[in-house]
Amino acid sequence: MRIVIVGAGKLGYSIAELLSGEQNDVVVIDRDEARLEAVKNTLDVLTIAANGASPITMNDPDVRGSDILIAVTAQDEVNMVACILAKKHGIQHTAARIRDTEFLTEAKGYVKENFDIDLLLNPEYITAMEIYRILMTPSALNVEDFAEGKVRLFETKVKPDSPYANVALKDLTLPSSVLAGMIFRNHQMIIPHGDDRLLPMDNAYFIGKTENIEKFSEDMTKRDARQLSRVVIIGAGRTGRVLSARLAENGVRVKLIEKDRERCRRASERLAGVMVLYGDGTDIDLLTEEGVGEADAVICLTEDDKLNLMLALLAKHLGARETVVRVARSEYVDLMEKVGVDVALSERLLSASEVLAFVRRGGVVSVSLLEGAKAEAVEFIVGAGAAVVGHPLKEVSLPKECLICAYVRGNEAYVPNGDSVLEAGDRAILFIRTQHAQNVMKFFKGNE
Repeated sequence: MRIVIVGAGKLGYSIAELLSGEQNDVVVIDRDEARLEAVKNTLDVLTIAANGASPITMNDPDVRGSDILIAVTAQDEVNMVACILAKKHGIQHTAARIRDTEFLTEAKGYVKENFDIDLLLNPEYITAMEIYRILMTPSALNVEDFAEGKVRLFETKVKPDSPYANVALKDLTLPSSVLAGMIFRNHQMIIPHGDDRLLPMDNAYFIGKTENIEKFSEDMTKRDARQLSRVVIIGAGRTGRVLSARLAENGVRVKLIEKDRERCRRASERLAGVMVLYGDGTDIDLLTEEGVGEADAVICLTEDDKLNLMLALLAKHLGARETVVRVARSEYVDLMEKVGVDVALSERLLSASEVLAFVRRGGVVSVSLLEGAKAEAVEFIVGAGAAVVGHPLKEVSLPKECLICAYVRGNEAYVPNGDSVLEAGDRAILFIRTQHAQNVMKFFKGNE
């Protein structure tokens, strides 16, 4: 499959890295030759120094007639024009990064219909909603919903005093329809079996019916005190504004701190029920005065990764219960969590997950990249005639790098066992090592 990426910035690079790793034929276009040089030196892709929104570029033999075009420059208008031209030059499917939230709320249908864009990608909105889901789920490091909300993935850090620590999984009494699906320990993915144990400081992934996961997450932490009531957000960019509005709608008292006066003005005009403060988030006196130490969560959303880390550690020092940090560079996620940040999210990887599901299509509904893209949770519609159809799962020779952890048939979700039999049309949720994803998905694709 030939895929054209317009824009060689951070997001474009991450998408090119993922797609080229799956043996796609990737072309990256950008006017900035320095950016292209960095891409060319590290990835096995073709680079073109040109204007991605030019009909001349779209008529290039290496671009014209490609399978997919993904436009992720910093300018919404350039991305939309690139998609329009792509369709006129024989490219069947297009995706555009659209940062203006008004396009997604007030004119989403109009943009998709009139500009013929198949996927609208808003990294800031995606990140805000991911943080919101994590905040509203007790003890969560990550929360993902599948099968239209019927199945939920819940990631948590195993604490030394947890009743689930150091006990063989076969001896654990988990709620019905809840499965311990994956463990990450020392950067290694483990598909657990009955004799495996959850050890303190493991990242454990549980999956099951959404209502059961909600109860399980509350029971596991036993923290009745975590009623989320006070949140401080530092950074009033798009992510901060979307997140503030969503939390305020759910009765959370939000203080939004921003040192840019114009951003403060816009936020105060648009955000009802949110206290917007003009000030420097690194000012200890300001943070102390505004009660950061008593906050249930402090969310650091500036555009500087190092500053976000410093702010999170400062908030922890003052007594904040939980800190969440957005990072641009995904390689910082592990470092931040090691030094005391509770949750670090890579905006790029969250967006790349959406693109990956869009590119794979053919039964793939959604992809969630886990642990810095070392693993994936994939929702797949089982095709007619697929290798897994009609056989007990214990008789299907699935690669050891994957686990079928849930499936949905009709309106009912199930956690499978070895005797379970999948049918065509079932929605299967899988844990897969990313490098083996293409091989695993062959078992679920139907006869075309």
